[in-house]
Amino acid sequence: MRVLIIEDEKKVADFIKRGLKEEGYATDVAYDGEQGHFLATTNDYDLIVLDLMLPKMDGVSLCKDLRRSKIYAPIIMLTAKDAIEDKVKGLDSGADDYMTKPFAFEELLARVRALLRKKDLKQTTRLQVNDLVLDTLAHKAYRAGKEIVLTAKEYALLEYLLRNTGIIVTRTMISEHVWDINFDTSTNVIDVYINYLRNKIDQGHKKKLINTLRGSGYVLKG
Repeated sequence: MRVLIIEDEKKVADFIKRGLKEEGYATDVAYDGEQGHFLATTNDYDLIVLDLMLPKMDGVSLCKDLRRSKIYAPIIMLTAKDAIEDKVKGLDSGADDYMTKPFAFEELLARVRALLRKKDLKQTTRLQVNDLVLDTLAHKAYRAGKEIVLTAKEYALLEYLLRNTGIIVTRTMISEHVWDINFDTSTNVIDVYINYLRNKIDQGHKKKLINTLRGSGYVLKG
């Protein structure tokens, strides 16, 4: 999952970015409304964390403009204001949730998870191909009933492959959804992580699930 954080307070933005990255989310940060608008309209995000008070374009105006542009990613609005009218204004502009600063990261994370679950009711919390199972609530993977220990990035990559079962995914597609905007596409990091997954998922099993299509990308299929 890829998250855009639009927050002009760098300490707050870095705090959210660090916490989300530790949970396996790919994150980009914009420090003003105009930069946030550019990133939100040129990239595909699963969720947006948006501050209300921003330079160059305020959060309410930005939220309204994104909705007019048919960008329907869930939006959590952050603000230091806790007046009811401010919350109403934020929600009426198109935001899906509202949090008042200061906040506990655990609560923000819980709200992120809740909105992502609601984003697509068709997305199940149990993804399975052959005897490979991913529990997206518990963040655990199993092959033939045996738990596979994954790092946060390995988990994010496996979830992306499972949600695109049978579909060829290119390195560009993977970098856009599993890494952030600063990812260096000239490196072989994606190939390295694919190999990590192969060693953990396919090694010792007759049926190999992760397949390479030379010149195209990768496909996970049973």
